[in-house]
Amino acid sequence: MSAWLPKVRVAACNVAPVFLDTAKTVQKTVSLIREAASNRADLVVFPETYIPAFPLWAAISAPIDNHNFFTRLAQQSLLIDGKEIRTLQQACAQNHIYAHIGFNERSPHSIGCLWNSSVLISDSGQILNHHRKIMPTFYEKLVWSPGDGAGLRVVDTQRLGKIGSLICGENTNPLARWSLMAQGEQLHISSWPPVWPTRRVIAAAGKDAAGAAGKQYDNLAANRTRSAAHCFEAKCFGVLCSGFMDKAMRDELVKHAPEAAATLDGITQGASLFLDPTGAQVGEEVVGEEGIAYGDLDLNATIEGKQFHDVVGTGYQRYDIFDLRVNRRRLGPEGVFGEERREGLPAASPPPWFEEQEEEPRVTAPRAPSTTGHGVGGLRMM
Repeated sequence: MSAWLPKVRVAACNVAPVFLDTAKTVQKTVSLIREAASNRADLVVFPETYIPAFPLWAAISAPIDNHNFFTRLAQQSLLIDGKEIRTLQQACAQNHIYAHIGFNERSPHSIGCLWNSSVLISDSGQILNHHRKIMPTFYEKLVWSPGDGAGLRVVDTQRLGKIGSLICGENTNPLARWSLMAQGEQLHISSWPPVWPTRRVIAAAGKDAAGAAGKQYDNLAANRTRSAAHCFEAKCFGVLCSGFMDKAMRDELVKHAPEAAATLDGITQGASLFLDPTGAQVGEEVVGEEGIAYGDLDLNATIEGKQFHDVVGTGYQRYDIFDLRVNRRRLGPEGVFGEERREGLPAASPPPWFEEQEEEPRVTAPRAPSTTGHGVGGLRMM
């Protein structure tokens, strides 16, 4: 039987940033994009807030002690239309590869407003989707502002099929996940931090600070469980891409909070790997070190399982019972200025260095209220 859907080679970069140094981390990112392209990857994926770092200090130190770290992060965070993003767009176009990149985003309206963001860039350098994590998790709320639903979009790339993505804890949110399934997602990207401590380890006793009452968060199991569930339910492939805490990052954090050394040294680091539409692991895996994992994914495998559990199709969903509304408007202060508001970035923007190139049509649904056409109920995009 001839192939109907594409076969995709994906590179998942299990890597550390140059801690809180955006310029050097962007240089490293460009180098990794080139390496992935030279290894015939169609898509290269980077971890959660890879540029310029995941704010681990919020987990190990009190907020009244973290002002310097927050200030540095704000100074090093990216504007979506800034020079760093343009550099990454150009790298994708030059190497003819798609990239999904996690970064700390700074608001153009408030210098202290930061988002946990990601961007999907095409092989021609276009921004296809720009997502802000809809709700920071636990201590992340001390650093990032809540995002919005504007990035809850699945992009039909043709070359790579239909791609969607969620950031870390968003993969726990069944409504966010189903909103991507309902758009026909075939390849799901999930991005994760290097570690995610939830309990303090006491070095002397070698035990949890709360004794037998609980245990440290299992980064590997938690990420794998959520991602496998999504792949099984959506009948899609999954790409898990985790960060890595290198010695330089660890040493700077321990210098700031010496009491956190045992916690950071004893925690399990995340993994970068691939899952098939049954939730089973396929392809390569990188865990506990820097490296790139590669997976060759045949999207034709997303079809068979739909016969059993198609939670989007009318054969296994009840749109006469359930009704989900998703507000995909970009939220911010722009609206208060009426016609003078700053226009948001379109869902598909042309590379900024191609000034004479005519902008391609949007790849996403219009902002006006609509329905997927499943009769009563269904997924309604605003």
